[in-house]
Amino acid sequence: MTNSELIKQLFLSFNNKDNEAFIQTAREYIEREKRKKHTIVAKELEKALYQSECVSNNKKRFKQSLPIPRDTEKGFPLLEIQHFEQEFDSLILSSDTKDQLERIIREFKDADILATYNLSYKKKILLCGKPGTGKTFSAQIISSMLNIPLVYIRFDAIISSYLGETAGNLRKVFDFIENDTWIVLFDEFDIIGKNRDDAHEHGEIKRVVNNFLQMLDNFKGDSILFAATNHQNMLDSAIWRRFDAVIDYELPDEATRKQLFESYLRPIKRDKKINISKAAKASQGLSPADIKMVTDEAIKTAIIDARNILDMADLETAIKQFIRRENVKQNGQRDE
Repeated sequence: MTNSELIKQLFLSFNNKDNEAFIQTAREYIEREKRKKHTIVAKELEKALYQSECVSNNKKRFKQSLPIPRDTEKGFPLLEIQHFEQEFDSLILSSDTKDQLERIIREFKDADILATYNLSYKKKILLCGKPGTGKTFSAQIISSMLNIPLVYIRFDAIISSYLGETAGNLRKVFDFIENDTWIVLFDEFDIIGKNRDDAHEHGEIKRVVNNFLQMLDNFKGDSILFAATNHQNMLDSAIWRRFDAVIDYELPDEATRKQLFESYLRPIKRDKKINISKAAKASQGLSPADIKMVTDEAIKTAIIDARNILDMADLETAIKQFIRRENVKQNGQRDE
């Protein structure tokens, strides 16, 4: 078809309320734009079309969703459904980590094409790294980019004081996420993924780990499952092979720290003498979450001092205070 014929077909399918024909024709039009090397136009059209499909599917899906599962013993919800609107560029990580996350998004979008080759998109991803390095935020970004709600699961909510109930809680969670398409985040994953050979662990916990591995193996849903851990060294060896991908979150290098300072200091005017490069160098070993805490503290100092401009002293003081705090924490941990 020519462009004019495709546009005509779009109008006809719209008037006939034939959603399937409309989407198929729209995809053909986008492919023509790609072949013409109209990359930006094709990308914008693809994004608009994909979001409209997701909204339509979500409206149908939410009406059929199961009620949120609850702990039998205490009645607490075992998960939380969250919605986000974030841009991918707001994720400030190493280029390698961002490339891996973007690949997950692309594979999900091209799931039907992969299926024709008997391939599947990555469904189970393990996120490893120190606290505050961006693991949770990454799952939120992917939820936003795919316009699919995030199901947030904390393992401390699943672990029941009656250990026999824990496997039941896990089953409830998996029944829920298999019912629809979600972005799922199992946070503090090491609680359940600890090595089953650990002599200090209760026998029931080991059985729970086995149950979880079986549920992970038997998972047949369309959701993307993320498991985040700060202690990958504690994970059972059998856990690793259950995942399609493992993403390691390292502490930011100096260039990335500079980007983080630039981003987090946007809400306030800065003195021309502020040296962001110097701040980035002084904050070696800090995570993105640490730098956010530092910049918030510096901005608050300027505000309570009735100044609308941040100066270098505010920033340097906040960095020194944070590093002093970390030293106190580390000394306390050594004394335990």
